[in-house]
Amino acid sequence: MDFIIEATLKAVKHLYNTDIAAADINLQETRKEFEGQVTVVTFPFTKFSKKSPEQTGNEIGAYLQNNLNEVAGFNVIKGFLNISISNDYWLKQLYTEILPDDFAVFKPNGKKVMVEYSSPNTNKPLHLGHVRNNLLGFSVAEILAAAGYEVIKTNLVNDRGIHICKSMLAWQRWGGGETPQSSGLKGDHLVGKYYVLFDKEYKKQVEELKSAGETEEEAKKNAPLINEAQQMLQKWEAGDKEVKTLWSTMNSWVYAGFAETYKKLGVSFDKFYYESNTYLLGKDIIEEGLEKGVFFKKADNSVWIDLTSDGLDEKLVLRSDGTSVYMTQDLGTAQLKYDDFHMDNSIYVVGNEQDYHFKVLFLILQKLGKTWAKGLFHLSYGMVDLPSGKMKSREGTVVDADDLVDEMEQTAKEQTEAAGKVDGFSDEEKLHLYHIVGMGALKYFLLKVDPKKRLLFDPNESVDFQGHTGPFIQYTHARIRSVLSRAEHPDVDKAKQYDQLSPEERDLIVSLTQFPEIIKSAAEAYSPAVIANYVYELAKTYNKFYHEKSILQAENEAAKQFRLQLSTASGKVINKAMGLLGIEVPERM
Repeated sequence: MDFIIEATLKAVKHLYNTDIAAADINLQETRKEFEGQVTVVTFPFTKFSKKSPEQTGNEIGAYLQNNLNEVAGFNVIKGFLNISISNDYWLKQLYTEILPDDFAVFKPNGKKVMVEYSSPNTNKPLHLGHVRNNLLGFSVAEILAAAGYEVIKTNLVNDRGIHICKSMLAWQRWGGGETPQSSGLKGDHLVGKYYVLFDKEYKKQVEELKSAGETEEEAKKNAPLINEAQQMLQKWEAGDKEVKTLWSTMNSWVYAGFAETYKKLGVSFDKFYYESNTYLLGKDIIEEGLEKGVFFKKADNSVWIDLTSDGLDEKLVLRSDGTSVYMTQDLGTAQLKYDDFHMDNSIYVVGNEQDYHFKVLFLILQKLGKTWAKGLFHLSYGMVDLPSGKMKSREGTVVDADDLVDEMEQTAKEQTEAAGKVDGFSDEEKLHLYHIVGMGALKYFLLKVDPKKRLLFDPNESVDFQGHTGPFIQYTHARIRSVLSRAEHPDVDKAKQYDQLSPEERDLIVSLTQFPEIIKSAAEAYSPAVIANYVYELAKTYNKFYHEKSILQAENEAAKQFRLQLSTASGKVINKAMGLLGIEVPERM
């Protein structure tokens, strides 16, 4: 709507002999209860019009109507000038902007951005928290790519440490040579089973030591199992061949399991980083920081940074025995990633319990003079809760990602069959539909909420075909495809003879024109929720048009062909918008 802004600048100059900047003009979408499609806020202009907001609005409105062919009329409500744009303008938008293949396709902007997400541990399967992380990271990457960025999707795998050794030790002790092949278990579930077993046996030992008179703290420290796990970690760090071989074998089981889950979730990565390769990298940065006076040593030889003047606290960056902490490693990994890709921005998709960690990490890098640190961003997201008893989890504490996907497919099957949406489908087609509806329900429910907010996930509510859900939008797309499949060859020339837009048709075109700006806004905010809520409103607007206006039985051929063009445009935008959320849309339901 740049032409409205330009004309408003001229109106203010002509009427009030005042020059203002385009940034001084506040354009809004007209509220649904008022006539018009675009609104100019007139309150700021009263200081030089010396008139009431209403009078100012009427004068500017009259100027716009007299000087712009695109303005068909206007009305003023208090300090809001509501402008009705002509049918000709909207029809031109449909044919010259929306229907062409390059609609909402952004040219490369020359900027490179990394999105790091997933970050699993190799001692257990992915869980519900990882699901939100993966879906959020993947969608943000897709949106940024659509907005013209060069995107690198990375995954930093936590594949070393005491928690990994716990699974390894338990398998050594009680595994009896069990493998994913011999047990029929997915590799990540098998390794997770031994992590749980370690915890169970460790707790037993702690209770025994407490019964023998030790305090809880002493018992936890002295339990033989934890000491063995620590010895194993020391051997791993020393490069012990036997320990390293077992570690490689069990990790390979986990990676095969993760790959299956990632495939089900429909997410992918361009580059994997492994903590086993990066955990020592930060030590060089610590030396650099000591030389620059950014860090200081305490009497016990531990290295710290004092951030009290920045409103934070003192932070340990290297232990007294010279071993690294998470911060050491993250400093090194950040440098490695920048050296590898020289990106303009780097987004860390990590839960909000790590807010403080990232605040400190970014601040340290800036103090070290890393100019690229200004491009680092923590995309902090809230936890996902479940209504109690809705889902069973294997260990009774967290919901396993694979169990969640299976349950979503089962819920989709029940709801889809109950709604009679699989008549005439083969068994293979049914299974595919249950998967894409189940995953569409899960993804949409998790992505429609602002990332920062904690959310309550209800599987049944998420598959409601009439609600604010993914399946409602998927069904709308299938409805459009059904209409188009029953039409003969489209006739664009005949469609262009139609010029009497109904409010439902115009509202649909207005909604479609907003899509490029929506992609831009979602990219700037790193928020898939912007896309999710837009495409829901678009689906609602299409359904209103569909119920109010006959398409295949239209009053004349021009109306029929026009409505088919409008349906084609709506289907394309719904498909692309859902794709940015990682959601597949069915051709039929």
